[in-house]
Amino acid sequence: MLDRLMAATDERGVALTGDGGFLPEMIKAVLERGMQAELTDHLGYEKGERIGHGSGNSRNGTSPNTVGTEVGDISLDQPRDRNSTFASALVPKGARRLGGLEDMIISLYAGGMTIRDIQHHLAATLGTEMSHETISKVTDAVAEEVTAWQTRPLEAFYPVIYLDALVVKIRDGAHVTNRAAHIAVGVDMDGIKHVLGIWVQASEGAKFWAGVCAELANRGVKDVLIVCCDGLSGFPEAIEATWAGALVQTCVVHLIRASMRFVSYGDRKAVAAALRPIYTAANEDAALLALTEFTDSKLGRKYPAAVRSWEDAWDRFTPFLAFGPALRKVIYTTNSIESLNYQLRKIIKNRGHFPNDAAAVKLLWLAIRNIEDKRARERAKEAGLPKGTPRKAPGKLVEGSVIQGWKAALGELALIYPDRINNHL
Repeated sequence: MLDRLMAATDERGVALTGDGGFLPEMIKAVLERGMQAELTDHLGYEKGERIGHGSGNSRNGTSPNTVGTEVGDISLDQPRDRNSTFASALVPKGARRLGGLEDMIISLYAGGMTIRDIQHHLAATLGTEMSHETISKVTDAVAEEVTAWQTRPLEAFYPVIYLDALVVKIRDGAHVTNRAAHIAVGVDMDGIKHVLGIWVQASEGAKFWAGVCAELANRGVKDVLIVCCDGLSGFPEAIEATWAGALVQTCVVHLIRASMRFVSYGDRKAVAAALRPIYTAANEDAALLALTEFTDSKLGRKYPAAVRSWEDAWDRFTPFLAFGPALRKVIYTTNSIESLNYQLRKIIKNRGHFPNDAAAVKLLWLAIRNIEDKRARERAKEAGLPKGTPRKAPGKLVEGSVIQGWKAALGELALIYPDRINNHL
């Protein structure tokens, strides 16, 4: 077979994939030989042996079957037996796709490609023609995995939970509307981050967040020390209704952004520098003094709305000022979840809009898995480098990633909440 393929290169060149390509022909030969070996093992005798006479079962020719693979469509001659008891493990009965084709489709979908984009990509690169419905069924096959992940039991205690949302576009009848995809990330006792769930709702609201917190509690989360979130009105009350002992910390970065909305572009650097002493203060008294100085300054008088945004959020902003540097670094911002949202937004932008909420959750879940797989491969390439060699591969995204400086932060938490920490050690 190899000699015939190489002899044909002078006439038409070498094509690795697609119709008549080198790899499809080789896979065809391997699969057909493998199925013949399976049939021999099933019957108990080689083709043409006299031991097969009167055995009650024998070979019965072949049936044509075309299957899709990662290298293109392959036409197989699938062997049969007279009693129809033979079932190949290599090419199961009724199989239309083999190898990693389904994984390829799911990976392309997770990268933000639409079903029609995937359909065109497979036809152009592999010569595999797949219908819109078939590709849709392949991507829908992960729905059970998503449901199982979304309803899995959670740990009883998370020292820190981050709550945030990003906007996705969902088709609603003849219109496309913006909806909020709510994401929760929990940090366990070892400092390892886990995505706890994804929920899609018409808008980000405290009432819906209350339902999210209740669901997390129903899945096993009994106690949380600190919940980091944005400054959404009613958000802290929604959290405290589920975990009464939780300390709600407003994200400082969100607070800075909120105050900057009222500042002209030319003054933003100066205002940012003037606000810095507030959130880097040694304690609440020093922060209040810094806010007073900013209020009385020229910039403060020019932008009273910026001052008011800090005054309105003061009670929810100040809790982290009572902690040391290690713990402040962990809870002053929701960047641990914002870094994830940044990656997801790129994929959502490519995808455009979704037909329904379930499709949005499915893509976000696949995207999280896909992003982590990509980062894992990059880290694997640098695994054997000598110590001290600069590394460019990004750290683990969510599952398995440890918050930098977590040991010191946990030490501070143990001093502040000794009973609650010791109960879960």
